[in-house]
Amino acid sequence: MTKIIIFLVGIVLIGFIAWWFFGQHQVQAEQAVVNNDQQNVDIEVKGGYSPERVVLKKGIPATLKFKRTDASTCLDHVIFSDLGIDQKLPQGQVKEVKIDTTKPGVYDWACSMNMFHGQVIVK
Repeated sequence: MTKIIIFLVGIVLIGFIAWWFFGQHQVQAEQAVVNNDQQNVDIEVKGGYSPERVVLKKGIPATLKFKRTDASTCLDHVIFSDLGIDQKLPQGQVKEVKIDTTKPGVYDWACSMNMFHGQVIVK
């Protein structure tokens, strides 16, 4: 009987892990609002990024304002590989990251351990 319970628990855990890493998850997205020819988006860094997807308008200067409240060292940097940005995010402070919006495209960002991700869409 114990072997059957362990087997069933194992199957449930494998299913959960597969869903967690490979399942479709709802991603919070935010469209930037343009004020005085500038677009700003506030991003909370707490157990990940919120919002995870940011939509920016092409050709209008943009700033992402990351506020890290999470103590995890994984989230102490945000890295935009395609844009050459590696910004340290001190806990409890807002750090601004300027985004080049001259070229439309999709630009991914990640934490320093590549565990948490986000995306900027310029269109």
